[in-house]
Amino acid sequence: MAMKTVAAQLRAKLRLPAFGAPLFIVSNPDLCVAQCKSGVVGSFPALNARGSDDALDKWITDVKSRLDPEHDAPFAVNQIVHRSNARLMSDMEVIVKHEVPIVITSLGARPEINEAVHSYGGLVFHDVIDNKFARKAVEKGADGLVLVAWGAGGHAGTLSPFPLISEVREWWDGPIALSGAIGSGHGVAAAVAAGADFAYIGSPFIATNEANASEAYKNAIVEGSAEDIVYSNLFTGVHGNYLKASVRAAGLDPDALPESDPSAMDFSGSKAWKDIWGCGQGIDGVKDVVSTAALVDRYHEEFEDACARVAAYGAVYEGK
Repeated sequence: MAMKTVAAQLRAKLRLPAFGAPLFIVSNPDLCVAQCKSGVVGSFPALNARGSDDALDKWITDVKSRLDPEHDAPFAVNQIVHRSNARLMSDMEVIVKHEVPIVITSLGARPEINEAVHSYGGLVFHDVIDNKFARKAVEKGADGLVLVAWGAGGHAGTLSPFPLISEVREWWDGPIALSGAIGSGHGVAAAVAAGADFAYIGSPFIATNEANASEAYKNAIVEGSAEDIVYSNLFTGVHGNYLKASVRAAGLDPDALPESDPSAMDFSGSKAWKDIWGCGQGIDGVKDVVSTAALVDRYHEEFEDACARVAAYGAVYEGK
C-alpha cells in the first residue's frame, strides 16, 4: 500500500489530524481512551504499565474494552527501543498478542520490531530528530515518522520544524507527524500546511483531568510559558525539555545544569528523576485543567479557524 494512502486512511479515522503523544508516567488508559474518543490517536508508553508482570496486558485489555474501532480513533503504544529497556521483547509479545494498531518506537530503530508489528497489519511510527535518523528509520521498515523538532516536551531535537519537514519531504511521501510546541489548533494547521500529515501533541494533555499527574505538575503547566522550560540531558542522558520549577524543587539551578554522559542513558525503570517534569514550550494556551474532550474541542475549533484563514489568503493570492 502506498504510504500516502496509509496517511489518508489514518486521517479518515480522526476528528483532528493529531496524535496524543505518549507521556512518561502521565499517560494511562484513562487518558488514552479519552483521546481516542475525542478523535485523536491516543497513546501511552509501554513502560508506564508497572506493578506486575501482566500490567501491560491489563492496560491494553482495558483500553480495547472501552473503545469502538468503528467510531473511535485508533490507539498506540510507545516502545523505547534502547538496550537498557529489558522489557522490550516481552512487551512486544503482548503488543503482537493484542494487535495494537499503532506502535511508536523511540531511541532505536530495529527491523525485527517493525516486522513483528507488520505481522498482524499494524503500523510503526518512529520518532527522529533529524533527516539522517529519518532515513535510517525508513530503511529499517518504519511506516511513518514522528519529527521531533525544537520545543517538544521530553526528549527533543534542536531543529526548527520548517527545514526538518522540508528536508524529509524531499525524499519521503509517507506519513509524518510533527512534534514541537504545538499548543493550539492553529499549530495543528501550521503543521499540516508545512507538510506534515498529523500534529503530535503532548504537554497540553498533562493539564487534563484524565492525566496521571500531580496537581502541582498540572498547575505548573497552567501557570507556565515557553520561558519556563529548560533543555538538558542531565536526567536521562538524552537532551529534553523540562519545567524549570521542578528542577528548582529538586535543589538544582536550571540555568546551570551539568552535562550528562550519554553512555549512561538508562530506561530500565530508575525513578531517580521521577519528580523532574517533562514539558514542551507550547503551553501558553493552557489556562485551566480541563477534560481531554474539552481540550480537543478547543483544538478542533482553532484548527477550523486556521484552515479558513489560510483558504482566505489563498483566494487573495490565487493567480498573482
